[in-house]
Amino acid sequence: MTEAATGRMTGQRRWWALGAVSLSVLAVGIDGTVLSIALPTLAGALHATETELEWFSSGYLLMLAAAVLPLGLLGDRFGRKAVLLVSLVTFGAGSALCAFATTPVVFLIARLLMGVAGAGIAVMALSALTVFFDEASRPKAVGVFAAANFLSLPLGPILGGWMLANFWWGWVFLLNVPVVAIGLLAVALLVPESKAAERPAFDAVGVLASVAGLVVFTWGIIEAGQHGWSDPWALTALAAGVAILAGFVLWEVALTRRGRSPLVDTRLFRSRTFTGGAALAGVAGMGMVGLLFVMPQFFQAVQGVDVFTSGLRLLPFVGGMLIGALPASRIVAAIGFRATVTIGFVVIAAGSVIGSWTTGATSELIVAGWMAMVCAGAGLALTSAMSAALSQLTAEHSGVGSGVVQALQKTSAPLGTAILGSVVAAVYTAQLTSVFASAPVPAAVASAAKSSVYAGIAVADTLHSAALGDAVRTAFTQGMSVSLLVSAGIAVAGAIMAVVVLPRRARASHGAHVAEAAGDGAAADDAVPAAATTPDGRSVHAGRHS
Repeated sequence: MTEAATGRMTGQRRWWALGAVSLSVLAVGIDGTVLSIALPTLAGALHATETELEWFSSGYLLMLAAAVLPLGLLGDRFGRKAVLLVSLVTFGAGSALCAFATTPVVFLIARLLMGVAGAGIAVMALSALTVFFDEASRPKAVGVFAAANFLSLPLGPILGGWMLANFWWGWVFLLNVPVVAIGLLAVALLVPESKAAERPAFDAVGVLASVAGLVVFTWGIIEAGQHGWSDPWALTALAAGVAILAGFVLWEVALTRRGRSPLVDTRLFRSRTFTGGAALAGVAGMGMVGLLFVMPQFFQAVQGVDVFTSGLRLLPFVGGMLIGALPASRIVAAIGFRATVTIGFVVIAAGSVIGSWTTGATSELIVAGWMAMVCAGAGLALTSAMSAALSQLTAEHSGVGSGVVQALQKTSAPLGTAILGSVVAAVYTAQLTSVFASAPVPAAVASAAKSSVYAGIAVADTLHSAALGDAVRTAFTQGMSVSLLVSAGIAVAGAIMAVVVLPRRARASHGAHVAEAAGDGAAADDAVPAAATTPDGRSVHAGRHS
């Protein structure tokens, strides 16, 4: 297959192209973190209710999760570079619309538009790693890609906090426009077009089922995070989402068996390396996202720093990711995917346990140290697991395959926030309930203080009660400590899963049909079928139809 068809490159050009797609994803990452610090300002500027503020974030996440598979298919059908360019333009337009919105409805529409565009950017960027790089160089490319993109984590709060303090709030969203413009230019000049040699069929039922299932399931996770895991609406949405996604899988299996073209060829999941890698990348991301949710609250509410300083204190986040992600390819080459991912999860668990001892008086250096440790483990585990999954994809149909990986990533992020956020909230509420039992206060005051750590500090300041302020800070810190222990438990489960699921080694044969040669010789049951012949005589491969 020619370079024009596959986009496969050699030499330095592919690394420049990787830089171009990394810059594209940087805009999406910055936007996500900027919104979190801009919500109080938006509440006043747009006269938005609490529910509307929640949907500004939730709607974006829903679209981001729902659109990944359909947009992956569009990339395979019509060209991945074309989808990436259209997504960048749409993302920039949505950002501008956010900046000039005068009502919550217009702002929400813009956020939904940006969610769809962000999904296109994320999937096409991940697909590019499969298209540009062969199996030997792909782990290094994933490490560079991950390290570059995690720069958005502190950049959002740092730039956003500074802009909110000094300029009109709309500039926080217009910040995306020049980043998108540079990304457009870089992609146009450096990234070659690629698409499937034979246009995949359009699986309308699969597309609709995947979108509906991911939307409903992600909404259930968001509701559980906001209202608790016993909330009937959350439980109903989660159950319905699982049912729809199960129906989607059964439909895809049926199409595959009939020799027709499903949205996702389910035989790809026979590879332990793909299935385990994609799932473990999501698990590694859960704890990291949960940490990003908790730590700004600790810095601002407990330690009393401003938004800008809070952003600066997240820099160890990026330093740790760099420490873990950049050498991941060499470690994988030396000891294999299984051992590398397992070590990453063990480091996450150890750092989380150390972090659970943090108090409001803990020094910045110690906090920075254990944060960097957690993120180094996350960088190692996430990069290696994602490399494992991508090693099983063909360049021919990398769009949909990357969409599957991204779907797990986009649902694991709100899941991690919901789980750890619920733990923090439960412990925080229980601690304050105990405090108020021994020192009664009016019911309205107690209710307000329990609603959030920021509200608790505000109530304490209004009442000029230093004791209440100390109780609020202590309650939140204890909640954070328990959440870090839960994060450690998730990491231990991830390590066990890596040992059980991932093979010791993965060897790619011609194309992307992989016979996984485990070090103990147990590989045959993992192999993706090289080919199968359909009743009409067509040859069908895992991950491709020809």
